[in-house]
Amino acid sequence: MFHLVDLSDHHILVTGASAGLGHDTAVLLARLGARLTLVARDSGRLNETLRQLEGPGHRVCSCDLTDFDAIPNVVKQSVDALGPLDGLVHCAGVQIMRPVSLLTANHLEQTLKLNVTAALGLVKSLASPGQFRKPASCVLLASVMGLVGQPVQAAYSASKGALIAMARSLALELARQQIRINCIAPSLVAAGMGLAIEKNLTPEQFDKVVQMHPLGLGKGSDVASAAAFLLSGAARWITGTTLVVDGGYTAQ
Repeated sequence: MFHLVDLSDHHILVTGASAGLGHDTAVLLARLGARLTLVARDSGRLNETLRQLEGPGHRVCSCDLTDFDAIPNVVKQSVDALGPLDGLVHCAGVQIMRPVSLLTANHLEQTLKLNVTAALGLVKSLASPGQFRKPASCVLLASVMGLVGQPVQAAYSASKGALIAMARSLALELARQQIRINCIAPSLVAAGMGLAIEKNLTPEQFDKVVQMHPLGLGKGSDVASAAAFLLSGAARWITGTTLVVDGGYTAQ
């Protein structure tokens, strides 16, 4: 049977794979034939994800991606174990919700280190000689908060807006190496950060959030499917763009 999205023989690195969108993305990519390197801080939860993957040849790597200098070694170890990378998905991220009056330099630093600086380090390391196979594709998880405003989201919005802008420049710079760079901007989904937000709201408040999505809340698989498409040959002529996956949230 022909599949438009076929990742057979692709080696993909997925960050944040221990939970949420990273976990859901890893499960789908493995189902589509990819060999995966799973990256996150919690090795126990990473191994739980590993046990759920279809197919052989996957591996885990426990790493703190806020350590920029450690990222090249993560990529090199991955390549040494499973061969050159065909792509990566940066799902790891942090969302600190604070009114601006309570934001500290530490809050901003934490947010930017994982959401932006780590993404740049991963792309830089993948693009190094011998670390990737042409053509390659990098997918960076942004957010609709990088496109629209929302109270108490200043630090998070700043990080995701920066990620979207950074992806455009990287796409132009790395096109000559046949590396595509794209973002996905999801709205609230029933996974990871979305579940955490629900716990912090009253039922009435959360219902208002749901009503802002004409198609209802999404699932982790909706975002994972978008990532799989952007990684695949079906998206060979797409780079420097942001695919909005938000159930109509930003259409209003």
